[in-house]
Amino acid sequence: MPANDLINPDALNSTIEFLTAMVTPALLISATGSLVLSTSTRLGRVVDRVRQLEERLSDLIYLEDKDDVPLYDKRVEVIVDLLDKVTSRSRILQRAMETFYYGLGMFVLCSVTIAVAAIFNTYRWIPIPVGIVGIMFLFIGTIFMIRETRMATATVNAEMDFTWQLAREVAPKEVASKYSRKGKSKGMKTAKIKNARKVPDTLGGE
Repeated sequence: MPANDLINPDALNSTIEFLTAMVTPALLISATGSLVLSTSTRLGRVVDRVRQLEERLSDLIYLEDKDDVPLYDKRVEVIVDLLDKVTSRSRILQRAMETFYYGLGMFVLCSVTIAVAAIFNTYRWIPIPVGIVGIMFLFIGTIFMIRETRMATATVNAEMDFTWQLAREVAPKEVASKYSRKGKSKGMKTAKIKNARKVPDTLGGE
């Protein structure tokens, strides 16, 4: 490189622009890699959950004394419903991870096209649509993850509702009568109401 290019402001600005352009896809690649890792972890947990539910369903189906199991029909119904939700979650997570990988590939391609455009100084517009496509893949994968998160919440709520129903079924009546349908103690609610009434009086007295 000639000595004049080292002190040429235009050459320096071009170098800085090139480095800046190369850094942006690298940040997107790192962010997408983190999303791929977290999605893979969630998918592994969902697969383990499917296997656990399958074992529980098999134990219930091949059980001899079914009449001795409290809420047997409800148990089977809830497990089948949970299996449906969990398998749907696994499919959504697979699609999300596939989409994130597409986006990762586009960001890598964007970085390559930036280098090619800078070296040959032609087709400098190519990295722009490539980067936009990668961002769109990232956006679509995020939508998939939002859907999976909502389904995970519904799965947890369904299992907790059945657990509370089972607890009210097997617990003594004098114990179950102390709690509302949401699983909170009536005594605790009364205490909270009393404390809420006492707080303003105490603050006013001070």
